[in-house]
Amino acid sequence: MRSRMRVAAASLRQALLPISQPTTRGLCHDAAFLRPSATWAPSGRPVSRRQLHSQPPQRNGAASNPAMAFPCLDALETRSATLKDEVKSRSDASGPEPSYTAGATRIFHCEDPLLLDWGGVLREFDIAYESWGQINADRSNVILLHTGLSASSHAHSTAENPQPGWWEKFIGPGLALDTEKYHIICTNVIGGCYGSTGPSSIDPADGQRYATRFPILTMEDMVRAQFRLLDSLGIGRLYASVGSSMGGMQSLAAGVLFPDRVGRIVSISGCARSHPYSIAMRHTQRQVLMMDPNWNRGFYYGHVPPHAGMKLAREIATVTYRSGPEWEQRFGRRRADPSKPPALCPDFLIETYLDHAGEKFCLTYDPNSLLYVSKAMDLFDLGRDDQQAAAARRAERQISFQDGVYESAVDTACSLTLPDKPYEEKPDTAAPPEVNSTGAAPDPLSGSRPPADLVAGLSKLWDHPVLVMGVASDILFPAWQQREVAEALRMAGNRNVAHYELSEEQSLFGHDTFLLDVKNVGGAIKNFLR
Repeated sequence: MRSRMRVAAASLRQALLPISQPTTRGLCHDAAFLRPSATWAPSGRPVSRRQLHSQPPQRNGAASNPAMAFPCLDALETRSATLKDEVKSRSDASGPEPSYTAGATRIFHCEDPLLLDWGGVLREFDIAYESWGQINADRSNVILLHTGLSASSHAHSTAENPQPGWWEKFIGPGLALDTEKYHIICTNVIGGCYGSTGPSSIDPADGQRYATRFPILTMEDMVRAQFRLLDSLGIGRLYASVGSSMGGMQSLAAGVLFPDRVGRIVSISGCARSHPYSIAMRHTQRQVLMMDPNWNRGFYYGHVPPHAGMKLAREIATVTYRSGPEWEQRFGRRRADPSKPPALCPDFLIETYLDHAGEKFCLTYDPNSLLYVSKAMDLFDLGRDDQQAAAARRAERQISFQDGVYESAVDTACSLTLPDKPYEEKPDTAAPPEVNSTGAAPDPLSGSRPPADLVAGLSKLWDHPVLVMGVASDILFPAWQQREVAEALRMAGNRNVAHYELSEEQSLFGHDTFLLDVKNVGGAIKNFLR
């Protein structure tokens, strides 16, 4: 036995000795897989890995592979150079580049200061608006149409601007917003860049562009500005407040802020409070934009705009506007040109679609407006606690206004810092989840009971006819949020709530369904407004 053990040990030692040359045909000549600590030089002598990595590579006059081409980056750099030349050639470099406002609009100029929810103030402001249909004698047939984040007041073509509007097929004789019955008004929100006062506008205090000296806004601030316009037009009460996406948020806010001045309410693909996923998606868009060197802390007017950041931000946004099943049908895994080798630039059809969406948008909307308006969406919460906190801040500032002090009360010294370590859950400080009748914690996706704070916040709408619509394929404003609004209204005592949810069989367009589905969305609106 001992003799066999000695023979085995000797054989093992022999196997572990350095191999002078590869002996097995078909194996890798490196043979490092046999002994990880060593490899082989051309001379046949073992070389350590440290020695191997310190030696210069063998040169034969050419790289192993050719450098890859990046036409997408070339196009971006060409655009930057073109914009730089345009800025240099302009005689007046004080205005934004490019000019975002397109088409004729009416302008309401208000010289009464607008006090904002977070302490800012607009000493004066403009609201760009357009209208369709005839207003009746007692001005009781007016519908206020609220826009999405990046839309202008041009919802439908006009004699002054014959270009199709963003809701062209929803407005007109016999359509969802019937111009033979109603007088429809659509505005560009404050904070925007299509004629209403926003970051690209002139600050009357010093004659310079606001840029990021523009104050933080809320949805409620935008609605109050709209009602200043209605006051100037002698419109005391709306027949209806209608909106989709961000407009759906504003439509609800209009009813909560001015319950006696709003008749019916339509909220499509909106919500009563922003939830973490949508906040996260808008956050990433803002971060991409703000990290574009051309953004320059918001002071890019008269210089090359942050078009690369805007392009990427729009591509991120576009991902949230449609649905995966729709893209599976439209694009699948098809490549733009299968005959060419894969590339790091847009190659799949879905990539080229996103690239086109970003390219088309990056110079048509003011980057600062995207930052401010999207942040206002994040701050949106019609819960009672949020409303009361905003009212308290406004009441405190109103005293200063009465004393003739119109300066902003915003503290510009941000106290937030990046954390020293990653975020960790703190179960001992987290509020325990409410449980339903089955003893299980509520699931927001299952249509569980809305929080009492939100029910109390929507209680002002207990007697308003409300239409709430959602889309099952919507990932940005998921259908459970519209169910939450409808249920909260019913719990607040409203017995006149109509709630419709379009299934994936009815629409695969995701969030953009409100722009595309004339039959289902338009039909429901038309029936509700009768």
